[in-house]
Amino acid sequence: VQLQASGGGLVQAGDSLRLSCTASGGTFSRYSMAWFRQAPGKEREFVAAINWSGVSTYYDDHNDSTKGRVTISRDNAKNTVYLQIVSLKPEDTAVYFCAAGANPLYGSSWYDYWGQGTLVTVSS
Repeated sequence: VQLQASGGGLVQAGDSLRLSCTASGGTFSRYSMAWFRQAPGKEREFVAAINWSGVSTYYDDHNDSTKGRVTISRDNAKNTVYLQIVSLKPEDTAVYFCAAGANPLYGSSWYDYWGQGTLVTVSS
């Protein structure tokens, strides 16, 4: 499975952004999907995950920096998973990666396929 992330760019604090990740080369609906992000000088962190059907979504409720501001969704007909981020903050600046795996788990090691990442830069 090949994953292509897009939608990043330079935005202002307070703006909203929707990232997309389109899959090819496999049966998209078989996979759970997730978004991770990696800020400069920091470790990659889990942002959100969604199961194969889109019925169940998972967020890091312990991460106050993203809690309540991100929404993951998917469209299996378009082989695409989305990440909506609202009220963007400078600390949201990171490379955002999409990933595919068998289950919507929090650890990055559970995901078998990764996109190349899309850079989001939030200016204050």
